[in-house]
Amino acid sequence: MSIKLKPLDQQVIVITGATSGIGLATARAAAKAGARLVLAARSQTDLDLVAQSLGGHVATVAADVADPASVRRIAEAARAHFGGFDTWVNNAGVGMWGRLEQGNLEDFKRLYDTNFWGIVNGSLEAIKFLKKHGGALINLGSEVSDVSVPIQGMYASSKHAVKGFTDALRIEMADEKAPISVTLIKPSAINTPFPEHARNYLSEKPKLPAPVYAPEEVANAILHAATHPVRDIYVGGGGKLMSTINKFAPGALDWMNAKTGVAQQKQAGTRAQDPAGSLHRPNGPHAKVHGKHPGHVMKTSLYTRATLHPVVAGVVAASSLAATIALVLGSKGKLKDAGLPFESGVKTPLVPATDE
Repeated sequence: MSIKLKPLDQQVIVITGATSGIGLATARAAAKAGARLVLAARSQTDLDLVAQSLGGHVATVAADVADPASVRRIAEAARAHFGGFDTWVNNAGVGMWGRLEQGNLEDFKRLYDTNFWGIVNGSLEAIKFLKKHGGALINLGSEVSDVSVPIQGMYASSKHAVKGFTDALRIEMADEKAPISVTLIKPSAINTPFPEHARNYLSEKPKLPAPVYAPEEVANAILHAATHPVRDIYVGGGGKLMSTINKFAPGALDWMNAKTGVAQQKQAGTRAQDPAGSLHRPNGPHAKVHGKHPGHVMKTSLYTRATLHPVVAGVVAASSLAATIALVLGSKGKLKDAGLPFESGVKTPLVPATDE
């Protein structure tokens, strides 16, 4: 069965984790494009603030995606207000910084309840409706869906699980010839309040290593997937670079991460604030798209823009493959000269970073 996706101004879009970061950026962009929205998050106060700022056709549902009953209420609200939905975006997620041995099982399970089981709950609820009516299911993974990193190990493992689940679900939907596009979005480091919301076991404030991108670039990729059936999208050349190196030279990437990965994710000379973060309950900053990254933030990703353009996507892919082969064969040239996918003017990161 062919998959047909509507223009944004004819769509009803469900977004979880809609009051912060990527979710809020996506809600704003979708509302500007004329879409009707069903927004979900744990705090009704934050949802009311966002809905008021957006105006237009917006329904809100206070829901914890870890609870299947709460997720069902999101779908019910979409049907009650708008007769259903066309795109469902599983965006809600939480982070964690610290060595694996520093953590505790309660926190680990809670992270999985949101990051993995929340996406499972949302996906299984969404396809009940989309199988009959068609549309797009969009799950937020990460560049760490492909590559593990130090001091974010449990977070990375949850995003690996999201990738495995999403890929399997896509195959099953294709086997059934269901009219559903299933997309995995893999953001690089994104300047959202994610580090401020994360559970932090470090003595310092955590940070994301360069290159760091604006959340609006992820929102652009999500809305592209809402209107174009696509398997997955990397947001940021930095994330694609890490995934490519890990595929062809995983030992080299392990070595680089062991040498520099921990230091790149700490703000030296600072003290940790609000270590509990929003892991177990919502916390501030409220209804904020952008975070407080201490370095440069790239407004766009040339690599991602290229991959979303059908004419130049093949050229980008070919140059990436050629550069990777050169790297594996021991080329000593600079990565920039080799043409690996990253944005000019930014030092190539030795450790990938996270998304929400």
